[in-house]
Amino acid sequence: MVLPQIVHTLTAKRNEIEAHISELRRQLAAAERDLSSVNAVLTLYDLSPSTQARFPAYANLNRLFAYGEMFKLCKAALEEAGRPLDTREITRAIIRAKGWDENDTMLRKAIAYRLIQNLSRAAMQGRICDAGKQRGVRTWGLRKSGEQ
Repeated sequence: MVLPQIVHTLTAKRNEIEAHISELRRQLAAAERDLSSVNAVLTLYDLSPSTQARFPAYANLNRLFAYGEMFKLCKAALEEAGRPLDTREITRAIIRAKGWDENDTMLRKAIAYRLIQNLSRAAMQGRICDAGKQRGVRTWGLRKSGEQ
């Protein structure tokens, strides 16, 4: 059975409108991301005391950990796991131990960077062992009791 011309025309028009709506939604999402970025930059340059107090431009990890606390938390995570852990797992364990938000990407990256520095130094001093890399991530383990 042949469809009438009007049904064919309306179907084509519907498909065209749906495609146009999806393109507009994509453009709207891109515009919202751009607006969010502009607002974030404006917030950085806003010098009023109220906004600077609630949104610090720079976070200093030195004040978040007491001397040696990061290594102690790392060692506790390794002892609790009973196996070598990679940097990401140790970072999450430290964030969990401090009661912070594990989903904060920037916090995880900052702590992971400091953790790598801290654990590399501890590995050179012989306080912890470097268990190699797995899938591009450094793995750390505890020294066994007769290991040098």
